[in-house]
Amino acid sequence: MGDLFGNLQLGFSVALGWQNLALCFVGCLVGTLIGVLPGVGPIATIAILLPVTFKLDPAGALIMLAGIFYGAQYGGSTTAILVNIPGEATSVVTTLDGHQMARQGRAGVALGIAALGSFFAGTVTTVIVAALGGPLTALALLFGPAEYFSLMVMGLVFAVVLARGSLLKALAMVLTGLLLSTVGTDLESGQARMTLGLEALIDGIDFAVLAMGVFGFAEILRNVETPESRDVVRGEIGPLLPDRADLRRSAWPVVRGTLVGALLGILPGNGAVLGPFASYTLEKRLARDPRRFGRGAIEGVAGPESANNAGAQASFIPLLTLGIPPNAVMALMVGAMTIHGIIPGPQVMTKNPDLFWGMVASMWIGNAMLLVINLPLVGVWVRLLKVPYRLMFPAILLFCCIGIYSINNNVMDVALAAFFGGVGYVLIKLGFEPAPMLLGFVLGRLMEEKLRQALILSRGSFATFVERPVSLGLLLAAAAMLAIAVVPAIRRGRDDVFTE
Repeated sequence: MGDLFGNLQLGFSVALGWQNLALCFVGCLVGTLIGVLPGVGPIATIAILLPVTFKLDPAGALIMLAGIFYGAQYGGSTTAILVNIPGEATSVVTTLDGHQMARQGRAGVALGIAALGSFFAGTVTTVIVAALGGPLTALALLFGPAEYFSLMVMGLVFAVVLARGSLLKALAMVLTGLLLSTVGTDLESGQARMTLGLEALIDGIDFAVLAMGVFGFAEILRNVETPESRDVVRGEIGPLLPDRADLRRSAWPVVRGTLVGALLGILPGNGAVLGPFASYTLEKRLARDPRRFGRGAIEGVAGPESANNAGAQASFIPLLTLGIPPNAVMALMVGAMTIHGIIPGPQVMTKNPDLFWGMVASMWIGNAMLLVINLPLVGVWVRLLKVPYRLMFPAILLFCCIGIYSINNNVMDVALAAFFGGVGYVLIKLGFEPAPMLLGFVLGRLMEEKLRQALILSRGSFATFVERPVSLGLLLAAAAMLAIAVVPAIRRGRDDVFTE
């Protein structure tokens, strides 16, 4: 316990530095902004802003990017409640009761309980991240190359099972990402592989180029073709602070939502997205009158919004302790860490304690900032929602191109990003989800490295992966998860959940 308080003291000394404090505020503000604007999202925004972080120190860069991520969770609820359009995938559930409350003249109460629930969930989950950081890192230090390889295999299997749509399509995306990660020069032999004779690919595909193309350019193309249909709430927003009756009805949903979101957020493969859906289902089952849900029940906003923010911050646990990104946003964070020369994994806590604990402390500060940013600026967000998106996207596209060019001052990078943008757009139209591909790409190089290390230590014997108990357990868990997911009854249930 003494170590925990000492580490948190170190974290706050880092996070409260004027530069990191300013970067945390910028991240939270930008995150809220892109959460409010449907169609942009934290993945595209972080991809666009990666080049901006090159000149920053690693702790400041990651604090800002983390602020964008959980800020977007807050902002997404604003759009869901006021316009009936989820700014984020995790805000879909909030539209069901949040917009109905807004139609009844209670938009302010819905926004207030969403902000307060998110603040509570973020604070509690940050405590969980701080408490689990040490034990999980100590456990991870016992891992060898074989265990790490098996852990990443399990993470990719979870990404396939928890991805939306077809299992085969998700598997194809993961394998595509793994293949893309092998493009470039082999580190051991020095031979160029899968470069198609192009000099631009000798050093491999740049992470920022792929992310910007698939999530930046492709999302812009998809949103430009989507007709704008907004049901912006007219009239007064109403009081922002819930009364005693609202607080009494919301208290337990907030607590339950926090626990559900935190548990699912730790799961690899984007389990955080499932948190709000699971929380809404739980609250509806526990309600005395389930018919209230969908007609403006405040529990239908409090629970899912708490689960939403808890899941977002819990997803940092596997990233910071094991170096395994559980979702596409965390994959971008891994990319940002590697750009700054930091190897994700358990060594981060021992070699870069100021980075690890600075990020943990910044989550508390960020949650307090988000509470201050969101509630007073509701009027600004309402006016911003009336700006046509077709006027915003050209500026976003220009910013993407400038950011990509600035990485290596290479026009070919912009052309490659545009190519991947076209590919990403086609994939989206065909029903493929690009997020598993990015996870496969980020983990691919690390998996290859750990596979080679494990085989060198075992003198070329693949039996090492099943002879080591932890490695065998992880592989069995992955196989069991995949086997369960292909059982017809469970596959139909999974499809029904994602359809709903």
